[in-house]
Amino acid sequence: MVIKPFHTLVRAVFGVLTLALATALPLAAPGSAEAAVAKKAKTSAVAKKSQARPVAKGPRKAGKRAKAKRVVRRPPSIGQMTGLHKTDDPLDLKSSVALVVDQQTDEVLFSKNPDAVLPIASITKLMTALVVVDAGLSLDESLQVSQDDVRGTVGSRMRSKLRPGTTLSRGELMHLSLMSSENRAAHALGRTYPGGLGAFVRAMNRKAAELGMSDTRYVEPTGLSADNRSSATDLARLVRAASEHPVIRDLSTSLGAVLPVGAKPQPVQFRNTNGLVHNPEWAIGLQKTGFISAAGRCVVMQAEMAGRQLIMVLLDSAGRYSRVGDAERLRKWVSEQNLLPMFGRRSAPLPAPVPAEPPLSVVPAPVVAPVVPSLPKVPPWQPVSLSPTSAALPALDPTRPWVHVPALPLAVERPPESAQAR
Repeated sequence: MVIKPFHTLVRAVFGVLTLALATALPLAAPGSAEAAVAKKAKTSAVAKKSQARPVAKGPRKAGKRAKAKRVVRRPPSIGQMTGLHKTDDPLDLKSSVALVVDQQTDEVLFSKNPDAVLPIASITKLMTALVVVDAGLSLDESLQVSQDDVRGTVGSRMRSKLRPGTTLSRGELMHLSLMSSENRAAHALGRTYPGGLGAFVRAMNRKAAELGMSDTRYVEPTGLSADNRSSATDLARLVRAASEHPVIRDLSTSLGAVLPVGAKPQPVQFRNTNGLVHNPEWAIGLQKTGFISAAGRCVVMQAEMAGRQLIMVLLDSAGRYSRVGDAERLRKWVSEQNLLPMFGRRSAPLPAPVPAEPPLSVVPAPVVAPVVPSLPKVPPWQPVSLSPTSAALPALDPTRPWVHVPALPLAVERPPESAQAR
């Protein structure tokens, strides 16, 4: 009877513990499962985020790589391939060709590879304008930009603002060609030339021959072709000839213009491609810029420097802003060489030299005998005769020289009054 209750108590305690454990384990399991599920969800979210990150950045990286490829894979210029950039010069210019000439005296102030024949890019448009002006075509005639002008300028890196159907005057097209280097405008000028584009190109080469540009050849009027080639010496002749036309000077140095563009005209802003025209330290009378990969950065200018009218030619410059830097170096160098202050602004032209007067013809004067007035004869003044009053003079005693001889009275004898001059 005593043992039976003890066993019963043990069993009861064991049952209670078993029940407690049985009830505790199911309660812990759901919590652990929820924690595991939450942890798994968090892990999968992080994984998805890590997988999504490269996808989001992929296009940007690809874009950067594509842009870098365009810069690196740009073909070298003809000057670089021929080694002209290795030519040393005292100013360390980035242009492989440079020339500075006095427009009035033809004195060469600076020269670097002046006879190298290279592509000239849009410098071609200076000859395009010169041919149009020399032909005497009306600058007020309306011309329309067509699909032929679009096809004729395929390959241009610069996006044209002249859409097909745009109607402008010939003068406005020449303005955009010189100031903004619009290729479609230059092509339209050549296309509408009497006889067509072929006749216009022949006129360009004929004008080059007239100017003595023996190293120059043109195949089209825009400069997009690398076969349009010339030398710095020849381009200096072209600048000199073009600067004689006020319309070319004014249009090439214009700062900007707003013109109606499109079949339904809308005003569009055009600007000058040469930033130096905005610089007050430059007095530019004529300019033209150019760029294609085969030609590099080019610029020609006629400007006043150190009181002189100079022509500057820079071809095949490496770098986007290198031609501007080279032009500034040359301007400063010219001013220092002439020992003149760099006022920079447009000054009055030098006064014209005064012509020398012709030498006077010297006629010998006739010999004139001096006229001597006749004076009345005057009898000469007779000398005064001094005669002592006494013929006997006292002798001087040599033994007593201290004894003075008294002064003798003198008598002055004058001629009679009748003999004196009246």
